[in-house]
Amino acid sequence: MALASPKEKEVIHILSLLALNPQSANELFPAFERLSESEREEFYSLADSNHVVLRALEPLHQVAASRAAATSANGTATYVALAEWTGAQIERERSRIANALASLHKICSELEAAGCATSVMKSLDHYPDLGSDLDLYTTADEGAVAEVMTKRFQAHIEARSWGDRLAHKWNFAVPGLPEAIEVHAQRLGQTGEHTRMAARFVSRRVEKTVGGYSFFVPAPEERLIVATLQRMYRHFYFRVCDIVNSGALVDSGAVDFAELKRAADLGGIWPGVCSYLKIVSDYLARYRGHGLSLPKQVLEAAPFGGEKIFVRARYIRVPIMPQGAELYTRQVTRTVLDGNVLATLRLSLLPPLASAAALSFKLTGSDKGIW
Repeated sequence: MALASPKEKEVIHILSLLALNPQSANELFPAFERLSESEREEFYSLADSNHVVLRALEPLHQVAASRAAATSANGTATYVALAEWTGAQIERERSRIANALASLHKICSELEAAGCATSVMKSLDHYPDLGSDLDLYTTADEGAVAEVMTKRFQAHIEARSWGDRLAHKWNFAVPGLPEAIEVHAQRLGQTGEHTRMAARFVSRRVEKTVGGYSFFVPAPEERLIVATLQRMYRHFYFRVCDIVNSGALVDSGAVDFAELKRAADLGGIWPGVCSYLKIVSDYLARYRGHGLSLPKQVLEAAPFGGEKIFVRARYIRVPIMPQGAELYTRQVTRTVLDGNVLATLRLSLLPPLASAAALSFKLTGSDKGIW
């Protein structure tokens, strides 16, 4: 479990066990106990990157505290130290989350009061954890949103890349809030190609109470849609939290798969949704012993599943070639057949945009300003 290298594959494996099978903490604890201080910090960093800080550390903290209480005075020093370390990280993270939720609630309330209907995407799905930014979708004009954010919250508008402008995405830095507020205005997708499907994020939104605050969030079907867009059509990687969140959502029985297909077909991404769910199911089967109860139509429509994923550079990766490219081709084909000319034109910009980003990264080590 040494992380100095770091051995990301091993750590992702351990984080997956802790988040999906918390009772494994007792078995994993001896390896955690042997970590040096720097290795523990790297472990924390990877848990943070995968948005499972609380879901990973709380089981370990319970084991450390239990062993510290049960062991004789001569043998408690290590357990006490680990209980204190995990406890401190947990409290720090809870404090961050409490501040973020309070700020997010104020922002959503002010936007609603100004006539900007919003839906909080992705961010609240991680609870009790929380992501590194806070995502909103709105049907309002982006100028109206910017006015509320800058005038009522003294927010700074972050520089926008080519991709941000195409996607109608804005990032706001709010004083006193470490997390950026990311607002998607009237469009979703890598090039802003989704409008009809995106409108459902507000028209079908539901209320959800998190940390004592009430928020509007997408309906279960749209929650899976946005996860698919993010993982299968943009970043091509999963965080451990994506497996945990989507698995719990499907297990809850809240997903109407016929409705999910209707929504996905509006954007030509049904194959991507099915592959996303198949990956989640296969990963769950590995770490908890059983996958998801998915309809036959989902399994048959999935071009691939968990057999294609691999761990690299902190995350669980989906191959861009050929799997990601195949999903893009299917999306374009469906969009063309639907006669959606504007969406097709937007999607046609994706390959040159990706090429420009790759070239920029090769020359400068960053694709900032493009994606």
